[in-house]
Amino acid sequence: MRVRPAALVVLAVIGIALPAGASDQAIAKVTVAANVSTRTSLHVSSELLTFDLGGPGAQATAAVDFTAGARVPTGSLVMLTVEPLQAVSGPGGAADVETAVTFDGEGPGTLGGTLAGAPAVAARWHGSGFRQGRFVFTLHAAADGHYTVPVRFVISTP
Repeated sequence: MRVRPAALVVLAVIGIALPAGASDQAIAKVTVAANVSTRTSLHVSSELLTFDLGGPGAQATAAVDFTAGARVPTGSLVMLTVEPLQAVSGPGGAADVETAVTFDGEGPGTLGGTLAGAPAVAARWHGSGFRQGRFVFTLHAAADGHYTVPVRFVISTP
């Protein structure tokens, strides 16, 4: 008969835990503390918004898909922000064309807002998990042409 090493370990542990003839029972209280380190991940489909307006006063949209993951202590807040890295660049590279960029979120926890000089909260969740969604950015401009704006998305746990 061949005995596997794992079976020997189990038998040894049982033999230690239950000595022959032992009828007394021991009870012990053990306190365990766990520190959950915060960990986040974020992937976006683009960091450059591109808009092509066909006429004065028209609107154009650009979509950015995202996946975000977070491991945080129970109930902690997770935020996703978006901010422009420079002013909207208009036709011929001009930055002086009057423009406004707004966004709407699609998916659980996503929000809408305006893309201005400061970071805007684009999504908010509580607790750990994996989220995905989309942001649709809309450009309103006075002149037609090709517009771009680089953006930065940041996931954080305040």
